[in-house]
Amino acid sequence: MLIRKLLFVCCLWVLILQPSFAEVLLPNIFAHHMVLQRNQPVVIFGTASQGEKITVSFDRQVLRTMADAQGNWKVSLKPMAANAVGQDLVIAGENTITLHDVLVGEVWLCSGQSNMEYQMRKLAKLSAPEKDAYFPKNAVEEANNPNIRLFLVRRKSLARPNGQYNGWAVAQGAALRQFSAVGYFFAKNLQEELDVPVGVISSSQSGSRIEPWLPEQALREEPYFHGKELTGDPGKFFDTMIAPLAPYTMKGFLWYQGESNVFLQENISYAYKQKVLIESWRKLWNDNNLPFYFTQIVPFLYSLDEQGKERMARTVLPEFWEAQSLLLQLPHTGRVTTTDLVDHITDLHPSYKWEIGRRLALQALAKTCHKPIEADGPTFQKVRLKGGKAHVYFDHAKGLHARDGKSLSCFEVAGKDGIFVNAAAKLKGDMVELTAPSIKKITEIRFAWDEAAQPNLVNEAGLPALSFRSNNPYQKLKLN
Repeated sequence: MLIRKLLFVCCLWVLILQPSFAEVLLPNIFAHHMVLQRNQPVVIFGTASQGEKITVSFDRQVLRTMADAQGNWKVSLKPMAANAVGQDLVIAGENTITLHDVLVGEVWLCSGQSNMEYQMRKLAKLSAPEKDAYFPKNAVEEANNPNIRLFLVRRKSLARPNGQYNGWAVAQGAALRQFSAVGYFFAKNLQEELDVPVGVISSSQSGSRIEPWLPEQALREEPYFHGKELTGDPGKFFDTMIAPLAPYTMKGFLWYQGESNVFLQENISYAYKQKVLIESWRKLWNDNNLPFYFTQIVPFLYSLDEQGKERMARTVLPEFWEAQSLLLQLPHTGRVTTTDLVDHITDLHPSYKWEIGRRLALQALAKTCHKPIEADGPTFQKVRLKGGKAHVYFDHAKGLHARDGKSLSCFEVAGKDGIFVNAAAKLKGDMVELTAPSIKKITEIRFAWDEAAQPNLVNEAGLPALSFRSNNPYQKLKLN
């Protein structure tokens, strides 16, 4: 009897100590109807039992690997050309997963707060905008392009693989109604221009500051923040809405956020936070060259509270734009200016999401796909002061003009007393000449230096000029 008990205990321990069986499982970012990135190695990854043999088959490629001691495995498909014909991606181990209708094309991740999250369904409820003849009010009903695919990140479920593989969808119907308008119109413009499938991933959260989107440890390691208290829940959304996506192969990132940090009157500190975000996302994907294109937030009356009382200076917003522009020092970055894309400066969520998506697509087309198009508005280059005149020169200045046909607006000049007055601005080719009768000797200039400024200076591409001041305190600062 004793021998039988000992044998039973031994057998029980053998069963306990043996590795338990686990099915081959893919992260939720893998699903039917997804898009794989073209023209570069594509990582396929997941989990299984320790030592389990895995075979991955797609597009005439067959790759084999084995799950490691932690049950993780990954393989890299060789670069593939774009393909709009759906194929099966098959992952086989002890069980087999077959994902249907998988395309090959461009894959981008868009993220931010409410203006990036802004859903397509809201367009149908809008009145016609005041500044744009194009108004895609019925874009959801008219969508019929199977080469645009969408993945909407859901914070509570992304990091918990469920084996359903239903996260990707064709851009139509219910999936499109709840998707980011900026993300969809970016994809639509990109797809029409490149004529390849485009997959866009939306991972945004209304009301979020920038801090939750970056890892806390990376923020602590940035020298600018040494000795400073960290607030804003660093890592909260990075851990649940960004990290679980990696290393899914993609082309680049789109960012539209900042309102919550402007309410905190941030400027240079935000620039360093966004630097940490860009670098940490690139590190997560192990690619320091991943493009990162960001959208400036629109004019809004941040200076007034709900009762109309002043709570901050009217220059807090342009100071934020100024600091954020330092991110262009980092390689493979770009900025979209939006000072012309708001009808009412009391509207924190203006409607022109289709144009913001188009302008982000211009950044990708020009700077990532190397198309010969203009993607940037006029950007201050230098000023030459000659007594009572100031000659202002811009980059991206071809075809400077006033978009409304009126006199150029929002230019100011100051003399030695530092008091700014409105300036008369005249176009002279691709240069702007400024004068003011009360200023005999101009010492400083500035442009659109107010939260409500909606200047009319644009270039040949119709893109608006960026606000600036000639005494920019960061002009010699190097972020990296």
